[in-house]
Amino acid sequence: HLHVHTDYSMLDGAQRCSDTVAQAVKFGMPAVAVTDHGNMSACYEIIQEAGKKNIKPVLGCELYVAPGSCLVKDNSLPHHQGYHLVCLAENYQGYVNLCHLNEEAWLRGFYYKPRVDKDLLRKYHQGIIALSACLGGEIPSLLERNREEDAEITLLEYLDIFGKENFFVELQDHGLEAQKTVNPKLIALAKKHAIGLVVTNDS
Repeated sequence: HLHVHTDYSMLDGAQRCSDTVAQAVKFGMPAVAVTDHGNMSACYEIIQEAGKKNIKPVLGCELYVAPGSCLVKDNSLPHHQGYHLVCLAENYQGYVNLCHLNEEAWLRGFYYKPRVDKDLLRKYHQGIIALSACLGGEIPSLLERNREEDAEITLLEYLDIFGKENFFVELQDHGLEAQKTVNPKLIALAKKHAIGLVVTNDS
């Protein structure tokens, strides 16, 4: 499973890493990710717990991407707290780059949330697989507001940053009306550009 919040996601996740691994074992999953909001604090713990059960840990983070430069701190701007973007370390280089992104987010980009921007994503994209995220992601958010052309431009921008093999359109279905509207548009966009689809649960 590739979209999981542990108790390191303040006010969102409640499950400990040991419980996450236990669920993966119960469901017969060979691997499980941790993608906490704006931090990678669970990485050490998930490695330790997953190792006990022969489960592969996938280290990741749900980043907050500022609408422009993360150095601009202006709460009158739409989405100033950042759009969601799920990033997973494909390899050691990806892990190192996620650490760099988190450092930038907390030390320089912090404004309400620890934020990065697309310039930083371009700088540290190597070894990272990105998912378009939940309704809080930039592409789903644009589609929800019927801005299909802007959503497509944004998709192409992310493809340029991560590469076609390392960016996936993410689908979720929690019975929300917005998801019923957005998901068919996401599928159509993925098919148009021959991009992989990933089905997750905002766990």
